Amino acid sequence: MKLVQFYLPGEGNRVGILDGETILDITEKNRRSVIELIEATYEAGEGFESFLQRQWDHAKKINTFSFRALNIPPDKSKPHLLIPIFPPEVWGAGVTYKRSAEMRDEDVTLQQKARSSLYDYVYNNPRPELFFKATAPRCVGPNDYITIRSDSKLTAAEPEIAFVIGKNQDILGYTISNDVSAWDIERENPLYLPQSKIFIGCCALGPVLVTTSEIDPYNLNMTCRILRNGKPIFEGSVHTSMIKRTFKELSEYLHRDNFVPMGTTVSTGTGIMIPNEYALKEGDYVEITVDGIGTLSNPVKQL
Repeated sequence: MKLVQFYLPGEGNRVGILDGETILDITEKNRRSVIELIEATYEAGEGFESFLQRQWDHAKKINTFSFRALNIPPDKSKPHLLIPIFPPEVWGAGVTYKRSAEMRDEDVTLQQKARSSLYDYVYNNPRPELFFKATAPRCVGPNDYITIRSDSKLTAAEPEIAFVIGKNQDILGYTISNDVSAWDIERENPLYLPQSKIFIGCCALGPVLVTTSEIDPYNLNMTCRILRNGKPIFEGSVHTSMIKRTFKELSEYLHRDNFVPMGTTVSTGTGIMIPNEYALKEGDYVEITVDGIGTLSNPVKQL
């Protein structure tokens, strides 16, 4: 199943199931978000998908909306899509694709005029790179603004698959993530990674949350396009079979001696390394398309 969150003027946040191009509203008084659905699933002692199926079966089929009509820039006066989950935490994984390790090492070598194997080391080491990325207020959904830090001149889109965690390391579903990163800050010194990664508008998620039986996350085509003045200036693709780390492995490391709230979302690393000449500028649009999930589109603004 494909879950969405959306906003209705006068009613607030709603949650629905996407069937084709139609959203069925399954909102109940005490279940107005995907997080509340996840909590209700565990309270009922059911599997996530079987619980959602029951919500679908009991919902009034007259409360439907067009996905296309809601897939517009957020405006409180109009119905529109929201981020598919309000994550209590977002974590990121780095250098999970070989090309990412190679390109990042090349950049560090040029920057520091020294031989470096920092990223290649992480790629080959049993321990993955995991870093805190965002909380819900730092995230945006479809058609909302991702941002460039005021102190960055080289900020890049990082197209990724993300998974959502329930209890006991359960993986409940997948979505698209844009792990927007200030590369110039990270390259200056690896200790600046938190400032490179964490800021307002640093993470986009959407447009839907797809449950685990719907897709194989290791067999998906992912494409990223950057548009400037309405014209594409960059397009790159990767197949998720190229990822080295399993999501189970990333989840296990994240949970080691760590409290991970239900609904935590993990962005699993990028395999599309965008050249420096296509660093984001205000007014750009970033479109990330993934098989079985859809297209996450976001405009860019400078903070």
